[in-house]
Amino acid sequence: MKLVERSWYSKFGITWLLLPLSALFYLVAKYRFYTLRKLQNQSDKPKVIVVGNIAVGGTGKTPFTVFLVEHLKKQGLRVAVISRGYGGEVQSKPLLVDENVSAEQSGDEPKLIALRCKVPVVVFPKRNESISFLNNKYSLDVIIADDGLQHYQMPRAIELCIVDATRRFGNKLVLPAGPLREPCSRLNHVDLTIYNGDTCNIGYTLVVDGVYRVKDQKEITDFYEPLTLISAIGNPSRFEKTVDEMNIKVLGHHIFKDHHNYQDTDFAMLTGPLLMTEKDAVKCQAFAKSNWYYLKVSAQPTQQLLNKLGQLLNDKGIHNHGI
Repeated sequence: MKLVERSWYSKFGITWLLLPLSALFYLVAKYRFYTLRKLQNQSDKPKVIVVGNIAVGGTGKTPFTVFLVEHLKKQGLRVAVISRGYGGEVQSKPLLVDENVSAEQSGDEPKLIALRCKVPVVVFPKRNESISFLNNKYSLDVIIADDGLQHYQMPRAIELCIVDATRRFGNKLVLPAGPLREPCSRLNHVDLTIYNGDTCNIGYTLVVDGVYRVKDQKEITDFYEPLTLISAIGNPSRFEKTVDEMNIKVLGHHIFKDHHNYQDTDFAMLTGPLLMTEKDAVKCQAFAKSNWYYLKVSAQPTQQLLNKLGQLLNDKGIHNHGI
């Protein structure tokens, strides 16, 4: 983590020097919220559910998005996902992520969601065009916007904000003096604030579903140890903590920038067994060796979250009878 980013989560950091810039960012964020926000009373279908956050860095949004897709599918709803496709190639039109689209083209998170959920996933920075693309191609009940809480041109029926229960809001300052895209007061206007890492309240935890081989996605029970960790995610310390709790012997951790597009040359000096996240694995499959593995994790919601989510979906008319 860079010096400035570490300062966001320390008691006395150096980012107070950036307060004038943060004051300007705060005013712009407030202006955008009050002038561009268009989520009032979306009554048409498909209903749009935004899964976003107000802090930069990894909050565990993607596992929750996967859970939400599966949760809605179990209720008989027809679901699709849209994403900006951060880390992917710049597209001139909406891109449907299928088996012929690589993670380098779509971005790692959309590819992961498409592989896990088997639903239409479309990437394009202009999210309203992605919605139109899906409406013209499919008959849908729900579109989940993976991120996009601050994309106010996009109408939405429900806003869900994911918060890291450990790091929370850091020093509670907006960028660049702090980690926030919008002030904490933004949470007063979302439908549900959900804490990743909270086992008691409205939250969920990430549970390991197994260790898989990157090359063929086969589950492995007798993988080689010790391992070297590889990650290009927003919060690599969470990955380290999970591995530590599994009592896996680790030699070290090579950390790349979030959404890094791996090349085989990145691994030229690494000869032993490797362990990475599922988000990393979707970008390494083409050149992976037989002793490269990844952790498959899923979001496990609390009963309080399930109750609140069920009530919210019912209030918004999102169910399998007359959505």
